[in-house]
Amino acid sequence: MPELMYREALNQALAEEMERDANVFLIGEEVGRYNGAFKVSQGLLDRFGSARIIDAPISELGFAGLGVGAAMVGLRPIVEMMTWNFAILAMDQIVNNAAKLRHMSGGQLRCPIVFRGPGGAGGRLSSQHSQALEANYAHFPGLKVIAPATPADAKGMLKSAIRDDNPVIMFEGERLYAIKGEVPEGEHVVPIGKADVKREGKDVSIITWSRMYYFAEQAAQQLEQEGISAEILDLRTLRPLDEEAILATVRKTNRAVIVEEGWSLAGVGASVVDIIQSKAFDELDAPVQRVTGLDVNMSYATNLENATQPDAAKIIAAVKKVLYREGA
Repeated sequence: MPELMYREALNQALAEEMERDANVFLIGEEVGRYNGAFKVSQGLLDRFGSARIIDAPISELGFAGLGVGAAMVGLRPIVEMMTWNFAILAMDQIVNNAAKLRHMSGGQLRCPIVFRGPGGAGGRLSSQHSQALEANYAHFPGLKVIAPATPADAKGMLKSAIRDDNPVIMFEGERLYAIKGEVPEGEHVVPIGKADVKREGKDVSIITWSRMYYFAEQAAQQLEQEGISAEILDLRTLRPLDEEAILATVRKTNRAVIVEEGWSLAGVGASVVDIIQSKAFDELDAPVQRVTGLDVNMSYATNLENATQPDAAKIIAAVKKVLYREGA
């Protein structure tokens, strides 16, 4: 199986879906001649032409609205946001139009559109360009929200998102674009709404998504050396949450640690904890722990940036807390 970078897997998914369906097109800032700010659309302008790979001006609200209108009349737009930080300017189109068209039209209108781009910390980009905003979008009915961690999942979930008849929000960890992994060739579709056990374990469940998966894996490898078997559940989809998979892993290990890059208050992890405590409370041997970004705006300095985010050491400390091995 070929090994691709995350960005290459996304590029492959875009190309395959555009070959498969002439209604699919890509629009965003610098997606054409510049090949995308993170080179996800490398070579697509030459392959598909300027009618389907469209360079937009710096006007997130404007080209998001253009995409919504195109979806309403039967096209399948993919709207690339240079970062989800900039997409804050497009929230009105995403939330008040894309998310609500099917409901407000009594099912007469569909909105098959994908909004995608990088989220989370990028590396010394400070507070306005380092936000993990997936919880904001997971809040709204009418949207599906996905956040794949691996190149294979990125390819498979983008293809699913493009084929979905509902608006899909796709978060791509900004530091994941150069991550490599095996990616199936050709038709590889990962269903939206299905979590994945990335590592089997029996002592504790680490539930996470996107870039935090890699910190969870580092933590699990270190814990294994201490005789602690950690299971890692990669949610992959944040709306709808895969409740069945969440409850299955908790009932298996009886302990859970939730890891998310975003802030703690009203985070996705809080909803995961709610599912566990309301439907599997009697299965727990310890209170659920959360590891989140610190409740501050991101600093520019590298040492403060690192201190702000979850890492393997913080996950290990949380795991030992649910195992009552603090200080071990």
